Amino acid sequence: MKEAVYIGTSPSSKPDLQELLSRVALGDEEAFAMVYDAVAGSVLGVARAVLRDQAQSEEVAQEVLVEVWRTAPRFRSDRGTAINWILTLAHRRAVDRVRSAEAAAVRDHRAALLNRTPEYDEVTEQVEARLEREQVRRCLRTLTDIQRQAVTLAYYRGLTYREVAEALTLPLGTVKTRLRDGLIRMRDCLGVSA
Repeated sequence: MKEAVYIGTSPSSKPDLQELLSRVALGDEEAFAMVYDAVAGSVLGVARAVLRDQAQSEEVAQEVLVEVWRTAPRFRSDRGTAINWILTLAHRRAVDRVRSAEAAAVRDHRAALLNRTPEYDEVTEQVEARLEREQVRRCLRTLTDIQRQAVTLAYYRGLTYREVAEALTLPLGTVKTRLRDGLIRMRDCLGVSA
C-alpha cells in the first residue's frame, strides 16, 4: 500500500495560533503570514455574515488582520483562545462598520431635512405682516376722508392720479396735494424716516 504524500503541512498538524500570536507580538512576519493563512477565511466569513456585502467584508477582514498584527501583544490566553480573540475582533469591526453606515444614513437624512427647511420663519413672517397691516390701517384712520380715499384708490386699487381725480370728482392738483399730505402723515405715523 502506498503512503499518501502531502504538500506543505500534514492535515493533522494545524498551526498553534496561540504560539504564533506570541511570535507575531514580537514582530515575527513569518508567524504573521501563518496566522493570516490560518484565519483569513474565517475572518472574512464573520465579516460577510454581519455586513452582507463582499467589498465591505473584504475591507473589514483586511482591517482586522492589520489589527491582529498591531495588537498581538494584547492577546491574553487566559481569557480565551486565539481564534476566538481574532473572530471577536472581526465581529466587533463589522458591527462598527454597520453602525457607522447607519449613523451616516441618519446624518444624511437630517441634512436632507435641513435643506428642505425654509430659509425664513414663516410664522414670524406672517405675524410681522399682520402687525404691519394693522399699523397701516390705524394710520389710515388718522387721515382726513379725502386723503384716506385718495391713498386707498391710488395705492390699494392702483389708480393713476388722473383716475383718482375722476373717481373723487376733484381737480387733479387737489388730488396730488391730498395724496402728498396723506403720505406724509402716513410716513410720520408709521415712524418711517424720510
